[in-house]
Formats: sequence, C-alpha cells, structure tokens
Amino acid sequence: MKGTVGELGEFGLIRELTSRLTTTPAVRLGPGDDAAVVSAPDRRVVASTDILLEGRHFRRDWSTAYDVGRKAAAQNLADIAAMGAVPTALLLGLVVPAELPVTWAGELMDGIRDECQVAGAAVVGGDVVRGETITVSITALGDLRNHEPVTRSGAQPGDVVAVTGWLGWSAAGYAVLSRGFRSPRAFVEAHRRPEPPYHAGPAAAGLGATAMTDVSDGLVADLGHIAEASKVRIDLRSGLIDIPSQMSDIGQAVGVDPLQWVLTGGEDHAIVATFPPDVKLPARWKVIGEVLNPSALPQVTVDGAPWTSKSGWDHFGDIEDAQ
Repeated sequence: MKGTVGELGEFGLIRELTSRLTTTPAVRLGPGDDAAVVSAPDRRVVASTDILLEGRHFRRDWSTAYDVGRKAAAQNLADIAAMGAVPTALLLGLVVPAELPVTWAGELMDGIRDECQVAGAAVVGGDVVRGETITVSITALGDLRNHEPVTRSGAQPGDVVAVTGWLGWSAAGYAVLSRGFRSPRAFVEAHRRPEPPYHAGPAAAGLGATAMTDVSDGLVADLGHIAEASKVRIDLRSGLIDIPSQMSDIGQAVGVDPLQWVLTGGEDHAIVATFPPDVKLPARWKVIGEVLNPSALPQVTVDGAPWTSKSGWDHFGDIEDAQ
C-alpha cells in the first residue's frame, strides 16, 4: 500500500478499504452495489450519525489512523446502544486530501472494522471524496429486538441515576496530551480509543431503564438533556462518584479538580440511565444520583447545588484544541 490516495484513485481506494472488511449474519448484501441490505427483524431501525473533523476532533500527531477509526466507530455505536438497541451496521463517508498516504486510510478502516467487531456490527458501505481536510462521517444502525427504545424523556421523580463505563478518563488523557506527555498511558489511551459498554445499553432496557444516554459531551450536559426532555431535576452525589487515585494525581499535577473531568469531560461514552428505585442493578452499574421533581434550581445539580463550571462540550461554543 505504498503511495498516496491520489495515486491510487477513487475506485482503487475503495477496493483497498473494502478488502479489509468482515461481515455478520445481519448483512444480506455488503459493499459493492448501489446500496447495502441489512436485515431488520424488529421492522424498526435505530440510526445515528456523527462527523469527526481533523483539527477539531482529532490530531494526527496525537492519534494513529487506527485510533481515529476506533474512536469514530465507537462514538456512533455507543449512541445505538444508548437507545437500548444492538448495533448491526455502519456506513462510512470519508473525505481525504489526494496526498494522504494510502497506509493511513487503510489503518483507519482497520480501526473502524475492529471496533465494529467489538460491538457485533459490520461496515456495509460508504463513499470517499477528495477534500482538503480529513473528515470521517459515520452512520450507525441498530436493531431493537422487539423492545421499545429507551429515550431521554422517560425519567420519573424517585428514579435512581446509575452509570456504567469510564467517566473523566478521556478528559484527563486530553489534559496529559495537551501538555506534551504520553503517560499515564491508560488515560491517554482512553482519550484515543474510548471503550463504550455496548452490551449495557440493551441490558439496561431489559432491566426497565426509564431514560438513557451515552456520555459524549459531559455527564452534567448529557444528563441535562434527560432532565429537560423528562421535565425533572437530577441531583448528582459527588461522594458516590469514583475518582481513581491516578486521575487525582494528574489533576494535582495540572491544577485541575478531577471532579471537573468526571462531570464535564466527554468522549468516554459511558452509559448513564435512570431506573425505578426498586430495580436490582448488576454490579457493573454504579448509582450516582436521583431524579427529583422539577424546581427553580437548574435541571442538573451536584450535591443539591447548581454546578457553576462549564457543563460540557459544545461544538458551537469557544474554539478549543482538537480532542
């Protein structure tokens, strides 16, 4: 795979990328035709889309092409799981400059393919276009398997708030990378390659979750969407949230309260959900708060008080370094 994508050409690049793919039983017709065919036994398809832009969402000096591929797939497949659905398929839209090495594009596809395999899905098609800035656009599909989707609007006063997965690890890794370091490695890798708990989403639906979302923009921000849609207040208890000692060490080194990363750091793609109080939750779920009746206070509070710091990521907020 020597040379550039410009030298290989559009159709040569497509052949190279699709040659790396695997499939699943849900794929009736994969890449190579006008469109793919994916089975939908439930007769409903859950769909989500996202875009990663070089310089805004990733940096090639921080992340390998494989890392970018894993991350791009993960953040979309996590959205499917957060609806209580099982991921089935993924479509890729790729914009690359002509001088990009073919090896970079191939490694990107390897990352996307491998993350799909973790979630039980497969890449079924897409498109490639020449452009000045690398842009990775993903559309993910999923199957509800005869369950109702778990939306953001079902939380009820009295419910507990529980989370599974990492919180604040990606933000801590970003802080480390921003200062020119590459360790502690576990946090840097959490930023480069998030590990969403895909199976927890459908499992939560089976347990009776009333509302659910993945933590992509920050815990306070994403729970704010649930609070707004459900017309409730959510109170988080900081004492119930685990902060690893190594994260505390990073925070001390860079002068940041690690609780801020946990509450406002995105891109870990943990899954947070609300459950009726009598539901017996598996050990993987950690109760971190409760759902209350609406009040004059903000819709998400921490220890009963408003959270006054920035609540999370906003694409149209202040421009920050790429994550």
